Amino acid sequence: MATQESKLAAFLKECRLKSGLSQKEVSTVLGYETAQFVSNWERGVSSPPISILWKLAGLYKVSAQKLFDVVLEEELRLTAINLKARFKQAKSS
Repeated sequence: MATQESKLAAFLKECRLKSGLSQKEVSTVLGYETAQFVSNWERGVSSPPISILWKLAGLYKVSAQKLFDVVLEEELRLTAINLKARFKQAKSS
């Protein structure tokens, strides 16, 4: 997913580490069977579903608004990358 350093990925990893939690502990609390989901978020491979942001904010003891803002920034960045690629592709068609 991420073509450059993902602020969301770095933010999620930093929050988890500050909370003293392992990826497995976070995944268990969120109802996932493996830590792979959390690992993917922290590597910028995928983003956490919007439906779990409140729970994640509580778990990491950060404001839900701050977490939402970082997610929004990441989504806007990815949308811009996608639109630029589509624009270039349309020009060459």
